[in-house]
Amino acid sequence: MFPALETHLKQTIPDPYEDFMYRHLQYYGYFKAQRGSLPNSATHQHIRKNNPQYLLHRSLGGKDDLIPDTLQKEKLLYFHSCLLGWMQWCGLIAGITGMYSRMLSLPHLRSRQLLYDELDEVNPRLREPQELFSILSTKRPLPAPRWPIECEVIKENIHHIEWAPPQPEYFYQPRGNEKVPEIVGEKKGTVVYQLDSVPTEGSYFTSSRVGGKQGIIKELAVTLQGPEDNTLLFESRFESGNLQKAVRVDTYEYELTLRTDLYTNKHTQWFYFRVQNTRKDATYRFTIVNLLKPKSLYTVGMKPLLYSQMDANTRNIGWRREGNEIKYYKNNTDDGQQPFYCLTWTIQFPYDQDTCFFAHFYPYTYTDLQCYLLSVANNPIQSQFCKLQTLCRSLAGNTVYLLTITNPSQTPQEAAAKKAVVLSARVHPGESNGSWVMKGFLDFILSNSPDAQLLRDIFVFKVLPMLNPDGVIVGNYRCSLAGRDLNRHYKTILKESFPCIWYTRNMIKRLLEEREVLLYCDFHGHSRKNNIFLYGCNNNNRKYWLHERVFPLMLSKNAPDKFSFHSCNFKVQKCKEGTGRVVMWRMGILNSYTMESTFGGSTLGSKRDTHFTIEDLKSLGYHVCDTLLDFCDPDQTKFTQCLAELKELLRQEIHKKFHELGQDVDLEESWSDISLSDIESSTSGSDSSLSDGLPVHLANIADELTQKKKMFKKKKKKSLQTRKQRNEQYQKKTLMWKLTEDTSERAGFASTLQNHPAFFKNSENSSFLPMRSENPRLNETNLNRRDKDTSLDPSMATLILPKNKGRMQNKKPGFTVSCSPKRTINSSQEPAPGMKPNWPRSRYPATKRDCAAMAAYPSLHIYTYP
Repeated sequence: MFPALETHLKQTIPDPYEDFMYRHLQYYGYFKAQRGSLPNSATHQHIRKNNPQYLLHRSLGGKDDLIPDTLQKEKLLYFHSCLLGWMQWCGLIAGITGMYSRMLSLPHLRSRQLLYDELDEVNPRLREPQELFSILSTKRPLPAPRWPIECEVIKENIHHIEWAPPQPEYFYQPRGNEKVPEIVGEKKGTVVYQLDSVPTEGSYFTSSRVGGKQGIIKELAVTLQGPEDNTLLFESRFESGNLQKAVRVDTYEYELTLRTDLYTNKHTQWFYFRVQNTRKDATYRFTIVNLLKPKSLYTVGMKPLLYSQMDANTRNIGWRREGNEIKYYKNNTDDGQQPFYCLTWTIQFPYDQDTCFFAHFYPYTYTDLQCYLLSVANNPIQSQFCKLQTLCRSLAGNTVYLLTITNPSQTPQEAAAKKAVVLSARVHPGESNGSWVMKGFLDFILSNSPDAQLLRDIFVFKVLPMLNPDGVIVGNYRCSLAGRDLNRHYKTILKESFPCIWYTRNMIKRLLEEREVLLYCDFHGHSRKNNIFLYGCNNNNRKYWLHERVFPLMLSKNAPDKFSFHSCNFKVQKCKEGTGRVVMWRMGILNSYTMESTFGGSTLGSKRDTHFTIEDLKSLGYHVCDTLLDFCDPDQTKFTQCLAELKELLRQEIHKKFHELGQDVDLEESWSDISLSDIESSTSGSDSSLSDGLPVHLANIADELTQKKKMFKKKKKKSLQTRKQRNEQYQKKTLMWKLTEDTSERAGFASTLQNHPAFFKNSENSSFLPMRSENPRLNETNLNRRDKDTSLDPSMATLILPKNKGRMQNKKPGFTVSCSPKRTINSSQEPAPGMKPNWPRSRYPATKRDCAAMAAYPSLHIYTYP
């Protein structure tokens, strides 16, 4: 073409990195001068203004935010139009554009700060600078979720309305003759939907981007042959969606395969997908063929959830329980690996040509959370006592939000006296139950209710509404993008691999240095037990004996038709040492819990044999707040009443346990040396109770460290070379012997005492010898060893004798909390509809609750607005 012009353009094209840094600094307001003041760019501004290729780029839609003078812009536009006319007359535009395309494709001009379109065309855009801390605002769109670069994501925004069914949704009653379809697979069926590339075990997360995989989004559903083609069109490549493959095995029958958690080969439980091209009068059958849990609530009447887009648009009806002939059974195909289980059900769609969704439970996505937090941030009243912060960034770069909720304190002393409550949810992404309980809690604590205002006066709430946003976004059931269960790694030191957990533990550690943390609770979901219950930790300190069970018992009284105290468990198993509740308990939080909300429904009271709705779960968030007030009430009547009830329940449980062992025990004489952990069974945890170890990409590092450790142990100690070294070692040994001489004498005295015959005067007593029983777990030796392993205090946990019962009741146990005198409670206030408790709900007079005395707790950092 024109060699001279090509050489000129090569010299005048701006450096991509310099251009990016200029715009980055200007975006944040750190650079106010003209571009010509930048180093090594004296002629840069002149070149851009007189570069015909730059003007050509401006004519194609490029932004010109570097020319401050409006008159100067008008002059350049006039010059621009003249230049374009001359180029068109000379036929140069096509040639220059092609040359520019070849230049941008050169390796040294490619930059990660430039964005290209799906076809990798030439017209690049500058990447928007990432904010260090995300502040939600209506002035800018919500931060888009970031996906692993292997994931394809459709461009549609999926939104569902909230809706509560007017009538109870009862469990399905199995008839016993439900069909068990044979799994035929692709050999006899037709694949109508299948994800191409899904990261599985053996690979690991590398990078992420908004929108996931680059390039054109493929159409995975089959192409309809005409209006008479009734094949369903499947889709799950949206936020929280999960479906790997769909096989059509009959006209209205489909076999579905769920995608495992990314970078793993297991955890198939959560499903959420879309179907289109429905037929109203047909009976469809869906069978999920690769579930992993041998037990499920589907065996006792749980139904899948259905959402009709037409019902939502025309009748304002949202998610509802649907399905017939529901059966959960073992897969008949045996590939020699882990066994699979199937879930099958039939359904009739309400409309022709409808768009419907199926889900394991009510979805709550990362975008749903951001929209909710955005409304809070822009509320002029709520934003005064709810501070929204960024705890950290996840592996994929998504924001993990932290909410600090408390009323501004009048004095530093009042701020320092406040205790803290820490609540979190969605560490397991497929357990969306936790998000709905969390939403109910936030709705109440951010309201103008007098009880909510009182709670904000006396507490500092630290709330983590979504601990695993990456897993929620991609539709995982249990793991993060590290391919591991985060609720088994709270003791981790790998900040880069588990940032959400590392920063959470670090935040709570700093919080404990400032003030006492009264309560920690992590909201979860349970797939094999109905009702709602808590897992806690058994405290062996006699001073706080049974105190960790008071809050769950109170909660069961406030929500008797939803919460089951008998389903609670307080045993600390070795495989649960890395969970949040155990780690926080060992850090010093006495009341540390995991709240398990069922995927099914209730077997209690007025809600017996019915599914939980969104409103039921949200009401539990209100009951958590209500129980906090009862738990910390200065009038300890309820606290003492619960302690007495717990002692009686425990007495009955011990009697039942010994009766099962075929032993008779007189509980009126002594309860000595019985560990509470032996009374309770295991917590019946998930199939991932045991940690999977380090992520794949860290396994080699761990092996190298292990090898180095072994090599270090094999090194022999060097022999002493000189007389001086031998003399120095002899002197050290002599000094240590003198220091321990007194200790040895005391040990000898104790040994003599033990050899004295009087020491064995009670040797016939079974309390001095290992108990011989059918169950070796009740032996004293085993109990002592277990208590040393699992307790904060090495002392034995013994049951209080009945003769001390009165003395314990006269003592005021529990915690007292100061309340601001300015807050008052209306004694006639009633809970919200559907939230009436089953035990006496009379509020104590305002003078008692609001004027409670409270000892000031020492604080390392005092804030007037914590």
